[in-house]
Amino acid sequence: MNQKRSIDGFGAAALIGFAAILAFNQVVIKVTGGGFGPVFQAGLRSVGATVFLLIWMRARGQGLTPPSGTAVWGVVSGFIFSFEFICIYIALDLTTVSRASILFYSMPVWVAIGGHLLLPGERLTPIRMAGLFLALCGVALAVADRSSGAANIWGDLLALGAALGWAAIALMVRVTPMQQMRPETQLLCQVAVSAVVLLALAPLFGPLIRDPQAIHYAGLAFQAFIVVGLGYLMWFWLMTIYQANSVTSFSFLSPVLAVLFGWLILGETIGPQIWGALALVAVGITLINRR
Repeated sequence: MNQKRSIDGFGAAALIGFAAILAFNQVVIKVTGGGFGPVFQAGLRSVGATVFLLIWMRARGQGLTPPSGTAVWGVVSGFIFSFEFICIYIALDLTTVSRASILFYSMPVWVAIGGHLLLPGERLTPIRMAGLFLALCGVALAVADRSSGAANIWGDLLALGAALGWAAIALMVRVTPMQQMRPETQLLCQVAVSAVVLLALAPLFGPLIRDPQAIHYAGLAFQAFIVVGLGYLMWFWLMTIYQANSVTSFSFLSPVLAVLFGWLILGETIGPQIWGALALVAVGITLINRR
């Protein structure tokens, strides 16, 4: 297994940009939910992303067939991807962007713990363990905040479930034969499998269509082409270069930005406990990325 390097200036800039895209995407999912059922919306997003990736890969002359011995892992990652997005789309349907985002982006905690156990060279130092502890305290503080009328325990639990699903995929990229795949092939496996799974399961989660307007179709396009088609390709590529726990720890920037976007765009109320949770997360990311 090749040793990955620590985050440098380019990596930091790219990961901050990716965090901002993901943060804004939480608002987009919330708004688009006004037109489509949550799981149906996720399925349509995966269909659009699959088409985008097929065109992208063909235009670049890349093969669509996974390397020998990796196809099964690609399918497994697709099922985990489906679970992740069932959880986060329903969570955003039940609770606010700020709450769901803080919990969803606890993902680096679980990746760092998994990397400590599974990945050589990514052991947790005392300083990084302190950062993880503070970040977990921030997550716990967000869950404990029941002052908002939009607080929903099922939304909280589903957001945490989505975080675990994302962490599992991040680790699979490093510890299974999936690391032999190109980033585009990894993502194609996930969106193609999830398109089938999510559309098949969507009728079990209520009406497929709500009241679709132009803004809802634009939201689907943003999710499929910008977030999944381009943003995730960049994330998978960065995972092949930099250490897994360092890459994923930058995701802690996304809940900070998502809370601000939720406040600015959706007018969500942000209580003192949410600000406290964000402060703990900010300190946590500083310690996690300390050399």
